[in-house]
Amino acid sequence: MKFTYFPNKNAVNKAIKNDDPLLVLLSYDGETGIISNIDDAMEHVILLKKVGRKETEIDSFFRVVLNRDGADWTFVCPVNYQGIKDRQKRIEKFYSDGHGIISKGLKQLGYNVSIKIPSRFRRHFAELGGK
Repeated sequence: MKFTYFPNKNAVNKAIKNDDPLLVLLSYDGETGIISNIDDAMEHVILLKKVGRKETEIDSFFRVVLNRDGADWTFVCPVNYQGIKDRQKRIEKFYSDGHGIISKGLKQLGYNVSIKIPSRFRRHFAELGGK
């Protein structure tokens, strides 16, 4: 996975050393990552814009807030994810793909932490049997 560091790698490494919260975007294909101290970008869409990408590209990335305590996954499955029409199958695939790609990205960044989906993003899980 190739990472873009905002505003630069030194600033992100300093944030990692201080255990500051990080914004992390990981592309659905697992090829690209974008990372920033949360104070330098504030929000995932803003981070995309700051690295020269369109805000409409947000639905091409898994979104995570990360520090040594864990990774909080902003679980928002686009209705057109991989062209899967069946809602339940689409959400299951998104969960499976996301967990794998996020785990890979976190490992590459040197983090061995749990991936959590905050309760406000868990609305789909009741219909999936509470994964």
